[in-house]
Amino acid sequence: MYSTVGEPVGTAAGEEEETTCYESFIAHHPQGSFMQSSRWAQVKSQWGCERILLWDETGAVCTAMQVLIRKIPLFPFSFLYAPRGPVGNYLEDEEVLGRLTGSIRELCRRHRAFLFKMDPMIPEDDAPSIEKLRRAGFSFTAHRRNEQLIQCRSQYVLPLSGRTEEEVFASFHPKWRYNIRLAMRKGVTCRPYGCERLDDFCRLMEETGARDHFQTRSRTYFQRMLTALGEHARLYLCEYQGIPLAGAIAVQYAGRTCYVYGASTSLHRECMPNYLLQWEMIRWALESGDRLYDFQGIPYYFDETHPNYGVYRFKRGFHGEIVNYAGEFDYIPYPAVFGGVTRGWRRLPPPGALKKSGAG
Repeated sequence: MYSTVGEPVGTAAGEEEETTCYESFIAHHPQGSFMQSSRWAQVKSQWGCERILLWDETGAVCTAMQVLIRKIPLFPFSFLYAPRGPVGNYLEDEEVLGRLTGSIRELCRRHRAFLFKMDPMIPEDDAPSIEKLRRAGFSFTAHRRNEQLIQCRSQYVLPLSGRTEEEVFASFHPKWRYNIRLAMRKGVTCRPYGCERLDDFCRLMEETGARDHFQTRSRTYFQRMLTALGEHARLYLCEYQGIPLAGAIAVQYAGRTCYVYGASTSLHRECMPNYLLQWEMIRWALESGDRLYDFQGIPYYFDETHPNYGVYRFKRGFHGEIVNYAGEFDYIPYPAVFGGVTRGWRRLPPPGALKKSGAG
């Protein structure tokens, strides 16, 4: 862990205190993400981890960032990645931005990084913030396709602040309301669980991956995720006559409930379990006083001809909003090294593939 000037914390007690300070700041900040939580570093156990904490003149934390670190096979260099970071006022204060970039440079030097990458929750139309980061030394390409990125920058969110459960339900498309009620009438149940139902969820995930042609996570990964995130994560399962029909893992953190992983079987689709599944997770967000329910990625929402467009069509029926983030900002400390690594290591995956290898 790092302090303002990028120096290691000296004692175990000091490190524990700063972890608590860091976690409190991220968990209560509007830009906070579960991927910036110290708990997420436990999920990404195959990565190293460092954290940057910056304080203002009053002694309060003003900016924080968790950086995942992965050694590059066959090369004495590392890849550094801050998923959905940094968090704080670094774009409002040039002095804070200067300290942040200085700490990033120091991390890159210590870990012999050929590339540092971050994807903060900056809207794509926030030109002043993008320009500040460019001037600070970060490279950025606007409007990159979602499949080229580690995190999907096109998201679908449902605002919840100041709304009752009845108001939220009434806002859904009539057919979506009908399908939720239909699932209930047919006797479909939807309940939250922990690791005890992971086998059922993984079977659903394997079927979904085979049907939709994507690589799935292992049971070990999901177990580690649920264990590390603790009360912040739930495994939901919809069942009909004792048969698991649909499941999801949702994460609740920093005033936002996120639909992170979902799976379903082709059996009994007439029972509409996926609609009830989303409604129960939205109800969890409402009960917890969250300001947003985040459906997560809609990578092809603009292309009705794409096979994945149905993902957006389904989420759109809950009458939320499209949010497009700017995307990724890169810092390349040694351009010659970056060129040599990317040219010489033929197995280096493209940026979008890093998610499959555990970047988050």
